[in-house]
Amino acid sequence: MNWIFWGGLAALAYVYVGYPLLLRLLAALGLGRGVARGPGEPFVTLVVSAYNEAGVIAAKLDNCLALDYPRDRLEVLVVSDASSDGTDAIVEGFGPPVRLLRMPNRGGKTAGLNAAVAVARGEVIVFSDANAMYLPDAVRQLVANFADPRIGAAIGESRYLIGEQDASTESENTYWSYEIQVKLLESHLGSVVGGDGAIYAIRKSLYRELAPGDLSDFVNPLQIVAQGYRVVYEPQAVSYEGGAEGYSAEFRRKVRIVNRAWRATWKMRALLNPLRTGFFAVEFLSHKVLRWLVPWLLVGVLGANVA
Repeated sequence: MNWIFWGGLAALAYVYVGYPLLLRLLAALGLGRGVARGPGEPFVTLVVSAYNEAGVIAAKLDNCLALDYPRDRLEVLVVSDASSDGTDAIVEGFGPPVRLLRMPNRGGKTAGLNAAVAVARGEVIVFSDANAMYLPDAVRQLVANFADPRIGAAIGESRYLIGEQDASTESENTYWSYEIQVKLLESHLGSVVGGDGAIYAIRKSLYRELAPGDLSDFVNPLQIVAQGYRVVYEPQAVSYEGGAEGYSAEFRRKVRIVNRAWRATWKMRALLNPLRTGFFAVEFLSHKVLRWLVPWLLVGVLGANVA
């Protein structure tokens, strides 16, 4: 039982302390890789996923149209997952460069993204949610990374607005402050693991159709890494969202995400082979797989301690 106890503790320490220290050590040894950012303005399609978002969609589209990006180089494509609350009428009232793509039946976010990318005119696709409000330069900051031909995707930074006595959102922000440091180091050394559905951009040419049950902002960046391109973190591209509904709601949301992410990991398991993906395999295992195993490690440590 001793080896279970100490092995479990060692694994827990590695996940939250050892792995970030490993990243810092490698960065300090000069193993980082820069990004040749540039001022180009490729045609961009900003895809906004929406289902019954009548309460926020007008504010989101106003936010899109206020972006510091040439209007003639920007297309805003709203994918309505068969909304029934007037969302579609609000979108249609905006006119160009805003377009509505209504799905005939509810099929989920991922099916909508497949349909959107198929008709998008942009060479760069930016994915967003209806409740995610961008700072004016967010798209420009994301796009600057694609001046480097090695970059296949760029992930922006989500921040959460904290209301009065909003302890769950404050906790989420505390978690994100730690997560951001890990992402910055991963990006510096190669690629981050996964994206952020509220704000991330890809080269359209690298998009591969996803299965309806896929967690799009996790599987899609992994597909891009599998094609030999880097997925980098861009902290200057900032998006703001409202906070979580509370601890219970946030916990249920996280459970759903991790369940789908496990399925995605099995689907993309070839990326865990260091002979194929090099250090990214270590990142994938450390940042995602081992972290999701933490509850079981805790159970093992507790059981060994009791024994």
